[in-house]
Amino acid sequence: MDMHDDVDARRFHIHRSSLRGFEQAFVYEKAQRGSGVALLCVHGWPESKRIFWKVIAPFAAAGFDVIVPDLRGFGDSGQPTDGFYDTPSHSKDMYSLVHDQLGYDRVVVLGGDLGGPVIQDMALRYPDFVDRMVLFNSPLPFDKERMAGIDGTRAPREAADYFVRQGLDADALASELSTADERRRYIATFYGSRFWAHPGTFDQSAIDFHCEPFADAAVMRASFGGYETVFHPSKSSEPTMMGHNASTPTLVLFGPSDHVIYPAFDKMAAQVFEKHVGPYLLRDCGHFVPWEAPHALVSGTAAFCADLLRE
Repeated sequence: MDMHDDVDARRFHIHRSSLRGFEQAFVYEKAQRGSGVALLCVHGWPESKRIFWKVIAPFAAAGFDVIVPDLRGFGDSGQPTDGFYDTPSHSKDMYSLVHDQLGYDRVVVLGGDLGGPVIQDMALRYPDFVDRMVLFNSPLPFDKERMAGIDGTRAPREAADYFVRQGLDADALASELSTADERRRYIATFYGSRFWAHPGTFDQSAIDFHCEPFADAAVMRASFGGYETVFHPSKSSEPTMMGHNASTPTLVLFGPSDHVIYPAFDKMAAQVFEKHVGPYLLRDCGHFVPWEAPHALVSGTAAFCADLLRE
C-alpha cells in the first residue's frame, strides 16, 4: 500500500443514507473473507470518518464488514432537520444506518472521543443489537463510589478552554473563524500544538487531510453542537443512556500520550464496564488511536472478536 493512500480522500467509495432526515455519508467495505462481522467505527471531534482510513482495509481483511460513517453535521454528512447534535441522536442514527439501512441484527461497535459516548449509549439503548464494544480515549460516566481512590479522574484543566468556548460561545467562535484557512488552522492545533497526539505522529500532509472537512463553515459550526449540549439541556433531544455497563463485553485501549482525556482513563473504564478486557496501554500513542496505533487496534479487535470471526 502506498502511504499516500492514507491521505487520499477518494480511497474509499462513499455511500449515502437518508433514513433519519438528513443525508449520512459512510464508507462500507465488505469482508475479504467469510460471511463478515459487522463492525461500526464511530469518530469523534475534531475528526471525520477519515480518522479510520488506516484501519478500514485491514479490518476488512480480518473478516469484518466495516461501516464508517460521518456523524450528522460532520464531514460529508448533511445537517439534520431536527437541529440536534447530542449523543442520543447520534446513537439512533447509527442504529438506523446499520440495522435499518444495511440489515444487520448484531454489531461490534468501536469508538473514541465523541464516538465513545455514542457507542456506550448504543450498548445500553440497544443491548440485543450491540454484541460487544471496543473503546479508547473517551469520556466516561463518573462513578464516585467505584472510582474512589483513583488519582487522575479529571481531565487537565488547562486543556479545557476549547471545550468551554465551543459549548458556551459557539456562535461567536464560529464568526471569528471566518475563512476556510482560519478554520483549518484552528483544527490543526488539536493535531499538533495542543498535544492530544503523541509527538510527531501527524506530519503536515496528515494534518491537512484531517483539517480539510472543517474548512466548511457549516461543518465547523455543526461540530460545536455536541459541546453545547453539555451546557444547554435544550440542545439535547433526550438524556443519554450512557452509564455503568454490567453486560456488554468491552475491550478497553488507552493511548496515554493524550493530554485531553483523564490520565486515569484506563482505571476508570475498568470500573464502568464489568465485562472488560484489558485495559491495555498503547505505547507512543495519544488521542487518535486509529491513526496512531492502527496495527494494535486492528489486531486487538480481531483477537477480541475471534469467536465471531470463526462463526
